[in-house]
Amino acid sequence: MAVPRVVSLVPSLTEAVAASVPGALAGATDWCSHPAELDVVRIGGTKNPDVGHIVRLAPDLVVANEEENREPDLAALRAAGIEVLVTEVRDVPGALRELDRVVRACGAPARPRWLDEAERAWSELPEPPRRRTAVVPVWRRPWMVLGRDTFAGDVLARLGVDNAYAHHADRYPRIPLAELRATAPELVVLPDEPYRFTADDGPEAFPGTPCALVDGRQLTWYGPSLAEAPRVLASTLR
Repeated sequence: MAVPRVVSLVPSLTEAVAASVPGALAGATDWCSHPAELDVVRIGGTKNPDVGHIVRLAPDLVVANEEENREPDLAALRAAGIEVLVTEVRDVPGALRELDRVVRACGAPARPRWLDEAERAWSELPEPPRRRTAVVPVWRRPWMVLGRDTFAGDVLARLGVDNAYAHHADRYPRIPLAELRATAPELVVLPDEPYRFTADDGPEAFPGTPCALVDGRQLTWYGPSLAEAPRVLASTLR
């Protein structure tokens, strides 16, 4: 059976397809940074892909995500006769199910080993020594944090870190810094994407509160990184 031509509009799905079906990817976004040696046509960003360029690549399938990508772009691809597989990922179990669906649709001959390893890593998590409440900014100027029903929030909850805004009406609410501080969190989790928080850009806004700088790929990507994410994040969040 011929390997289908696939265009990925999601960095984590790009990594998953590349690791599972070598040669399937015909195109990926400018933000698709893994694997490092990936050599495919770049088709723009996740929010502003060049739809015409994708159509000219004549893929058999485009893989996307309902949060990462815009419906008008996906509708335009469908109107051009291209099949679009749209994932919905709100928690770890959902990520594992959707990844299995994606790699099968992209022609994986068997369930990839990394997916079994990821499932095992998350099913065998030890009970955290204690639970902590955290604020989790994902942007600055203005400040935006994780709110309800997010994949990253579920990742943290499974590691003993409870999102202070998990029950907010919005999934990514804009919260003034003074209000974030008033929450009096036990921890502030600062990923390096989508905003690149660093030791000099982020922690100084929360004086007196422990801050954990974490690898955004481990926290927000649902792909092969899921196999090592529990170990890497648990170490960083201590």
